[in-house]
Parts: sequence; structure tokens; C-alpha cells
Amino acid sequence: MPFELIILLSMLVVFALGVFLAKLPSGVALVLSAIVGALVAGEGFPLRHLVEGAFGYLDAMLIIATAMIFMKALEASGALGTLGHLLVKSLYRWPTLLFVFIALFVMFPGMLTGLSSACILTTGALVAPAMLAMRIPAPAVGSFIAMLAVYGMIAPPINIPVMIIGGGVDMPYIGFEKPLALASFPLALVAALYYRFRYVRKIHIDEVLSQLPSPVHAKHGIMLFAPLVLVVALMVAIRVVPQYVPDIGIPLIFLLGSLAGLFTGERMKFWTTARSAIRDAMPVMVILVGVGMFVQIMTLTGVRGFLAVGALNLPPAFLYVGISLLMPAFGSAYASASVIGVPLVYVFLGKDEIVVTSALSLIAGLGDLMPPPMLLCAFASQIVGEKNQFRILRQSIPLMVLSLIVAIAMIAFANSVAKMY
Repeated sequence: MPFELIILLSMLVVFALGVFLAKLPSGVALVLSAIVGALVAGEGFPLRHLVEGAFGYLDAMLIIATAMIFMKALEASGALGTLGHLLVKSLYRWPTLLFVFIALFVMFPGMLTGLSSACILTTGALVAPAMLAMRIPAPAVGSFIAMLAVYGMIAPPINIPVMIIGGGVDMPYIGFEKPLALASFPLALVAALYYRFRYVRKIHIDEVLSQLPSPVHAKHGIMLFAPLVLVVALMVAIRVVPQYVPDIGIPLIFLLGSLAGLFTGERMKFWTTARSAIRDAMPVMVILVGVGMFVQIMTLTGVRGFLAVGALNLPPAFLYVGISLLMPAFGSAYASASVIGVPLVYVFLGKDEIVVTSALSLIAGLGDLMPPPMLLCAFASQIVGEKNQFRILRQSIPLMVLSLIVAIAMIAFANSVAKMY
């Protein structure tokens, strides 16, 4: 047995034992597995490499932290609640159109943060009571929110799994907008139609509105939405007219939007809001620290190169099946993207790498639904009051299977997909 395979197996065994038996957070289990991998390889306790790996995804962690602060600021100012209220009140006569916009509304935080849990903790938490008031079963509401959270994380402009894979293969985060949109928005539309026609016949608007936050736009006017307009405008401007608008960085853009929220809506305590946001984002940032250490030790010990070379020798049919089973099984989009996603890009070198990476991020994103952590199912179950997380997972299986089919098709026909844009 190759020595690199022994190292990899030892790391995976420690990770599995930590998550399944010791019930450790995924990030902590990844750190322990990285340390064990270094010890097995005879590298001792490589402190320098562990610290270097911990900061490997600092950019992504800054984006997550500042984006969560921005979303919490929008929530505290009343902008998010007002948007949800106006959305339902304006479109309840057209349930199909309403569900499409609810889907986009739930996805919105994930699109800006690259963080699936942000969708559930903010917009998902806002619309869940209203959907329950539409007499949709709690597991179905939880499934709807969880699946839209996955699609929101995959949708442009921010996709952290793609950034992780791109960092591993030295591929800049440029030109991903259209393939990521193809991998997320059509599936979100299908999800909206699936739950609307399966569960909703008539909307009792008074009952639904009573479950939503009271709007505050009459008090603050259009300025209530100024922080959101500012952030979107800056993101667009640095891409469309870079000669006039310098790229100040996405974290700074989110911070400017958060500070603008202090003067445009309901009064808030900024530091309290920021602490709450960082507390919600911390589990995911810990995973990124663990992923960085894991990848760094894989590189140090030669395991990363071994995986890349080994993956190149797999038969195509087996490869597609393996991708569909192994990537979600990691239970974390970020861990899956770093460990499996990076070498798979080399496997498909003959195909358009931007389309392939976008599709791989979709498959990796499904891992956030899977046991043992079942992160999204756990959050969704708390919001909808469903004690059994597996009922939410079971409700999600049809859309998960469809997502896998779409992702595999994108990889198989990557060059043809690339020609579409």
C-alpha cells in the first residue's frame, strides 16, 4: 500500500471518529486529522505549516464575517423584515410568482456571503412562519429553506467552495458568474414550483401577514434600503467601470453597507449586532481554519499530489458515481471542496475548468445537508419546530437527486456549456 494512502486513511479515520463518535465540530475534527497526518508522515508537529494553513482561507473568512455583519445590520434596521412583508403582500394573489420571489429572497444572503447557514438564520427565519401559516407541513418548509440555502451559497457573486477549489489549483475567481447562475437559479425555480404546487392551494393573507415582522418603510422611506443599494452598486461598479471605481475589496464593501445601516433604519447597537453576526459565523470560519490546515498537511506530505494522480487513472463512469457519493458524504461543502474538489479539477483538464469547478461546488454544497453534522437540516428544524432532522432530509431527497444530475451533466458537457456564454 502506498505510504501516501496510509497517511490519507489515517487522516480520514481521525476525521470520521471525531465527527461521528466524539461529536466534535467538523472544524476541530479537521484540525486533529491534520495533526495526525503530519505525525504519521514523520513530520512531527509542524507548527509553521499548521499556522500557515489556518490562514489559507483568510479572504473567505473575512468575507463571511463582514457579510454576516451586513445581513444582521439589515435585519436589525428593519430592511429585511420590510422586504419580506412587502413581497408577500404584493404577490399573494399570484402564489406561483410569490414562491419564486420567496425563493430568491431566501437565497439572497447566501449570494452575498457564500454562506448557506446565513440564508436560514436571516431570510429563512423571516419567511418560515409565513409559510407555516400557509399550512405547509413543517418538514416541507424546513426542506424548502434548506435547499434554497444550498442554491444561495452556490449562486453568484460569492461562492466560497469555488474560491477554495480555485485557491488549491491557482485559478482566479473570475468569470464564474454565468456558470454559477446556471447551476443555481434554474434549480431554485424548480424548488419553488415543486413546493408551491405540491402544498399550496390558497393563501389566507391576513393569517400569513400576522406571522411576518411589521414593515417600517413608512417611517424611514426609501432610505431604509440605501445600505443594500450601496453594496450592490459597489459590487457592480467595480466590475463594470473599474477605471472609475477602484476595487476596495468585498469585506470593506460589506462594512460600509453595515455602517450605512446605522443611519437609514431602526436604531441598533452596532457592536451588539456585530458580535451576534460573528457568533453565528464562527462555526463556519472554524471549518475553514480546519480545511486550511488539512489541505496544507496534505500538500506537505504528498497526499494531495497522490490524490490528483490517482484520480486521473479512474474510469469516467466510476468517476461520476464516485463524485456523486463521496463529495456530499463529507458533511461540509468546504471540507469536500478542499479534499475532493481540488484534485478533481485536474481530472477534468480537457473540459472547461470554470464550468467544472462551478458544478463541483454544487455537489459539494449538498454536503451541508448530510449527516453527521446535517448543519442546514439542524438549523431549519429549529426554525420550523421539527424535532426530527431526518424528516427534513427525506423531504429534500428529490431535489438533491435533481441537483446531482444537473451537476454531473454540467461536468460531462462542460465544453458545450461554456460555449453557451
